Amino acid sequence: MKAINLLFMVLFVVSAALQYNDPDPYLWMPIYLLGAFLCWEAARGRFRGPLYALAIGGYSLYMVVLLLRADGVLSWARDHDRESLVQSMKATKPWVENTREFGGLALLLLILLLNWFYWRPRAHRVSRGTAGATRL
Repeated sequence: MKAINLLFMVLFVVSAALQYNDPDPYLWMPIYLLGAFLCWEAARGRFRGPLYALAIGGYSLYMVVLLLRADGVLSWARDHDRESLVQSMKATKPWVENTREFGGLALLLLILLLNWFYWRPRAHRVSRGTAGATRL
């Protein structure tokens, strides 16, 4: 798990840096940097349960918003015949941007859920005085 978390920490930091030219970097840079921080902590054997719960809940809620909004993922799939998301780096159509953002959140959520189910039981053992990860 340590190598996976280090890999995704780097990926999320690079993703945050790439948001510099995005229309809403003030939103996406912190989203990716929080994921990178949680991966860094997990790689060090630390589990921050409340922060994981906040991130997982927030990312999930935002995914639902991107899925259901008028120019969101469902619109891309139904109304725009799943138009290519990678034909150009610049997203000129809102459903392309929203679907890409949904994908980024899905990746973040996947990694955080993997860490949650891997580290949470170990953190509970630590709090009871047995072996496992450090709980902060």
